[in-house]
Amino acid sequence: MPVKIRLQRHGKKGKPFYWIVAADARSKRDGKFLDKLGIYNPNTNPATIELDVDGAVKWLQNGAQPTDTARAILSYKGALLKKHLAVGVKKGALTEEEAEKKFQAWLEEKEGKINDKKENLSKAEQEAKDKALAAEKEVNAKREAAAAEAAAVTEEGEPEADVEKEVDDATAEEAKTEEKQD
Repeated sequence: MPVKIRLQRHGKKGKPFYWIVAADARSKRDGKFLDKLGIYNPNTNPATIELDVDGAVKWLQNGAQPTDTARAILSYKGALLKKHLAVGVKKGALTEEEAEKKFQAWLEEKEGKINDKKENLSKAEQEAKDKALAAEKEVNAKREAAAAEAAAVTEEGEPEADVEKEVDDATAEEAKTEEKQD
């Protein structure tokens, strides 16, 4: 029986959520499977991947063929590296301890990269919020100045039409800045 490691779609329309499964190649995409190896959620940034690396390595050693996307996920989580190291141990090129040491070093390096990406994303999000807040404060200051000027003009006795025009101009500038932010 040819076995594939592939993604099985779950979730609602427009919000996919996948199970990573080992399934018979002849079964339907969302049909019967032999073993659930993990989950993949592409909706988060960065994507959430939980994988049973040892289970995936077991299936790979038994001849399961991953699909392209599943292969990328297995590589990202280190299952293919662990399989490669297991072959080295089997051939006698490495000891079990050396292979585990190399795998743990790779995992630590990978975790560092992921954490850096998360930090950069949160910094960029915070900068965008700060920029939007500064723009909003500037618009509010302009609006208050226009309102104060309009109040001063009405006390002097100028016609109301000019005051309304100035307030409309300030509102139009605010709308333009909001469009630029979007």
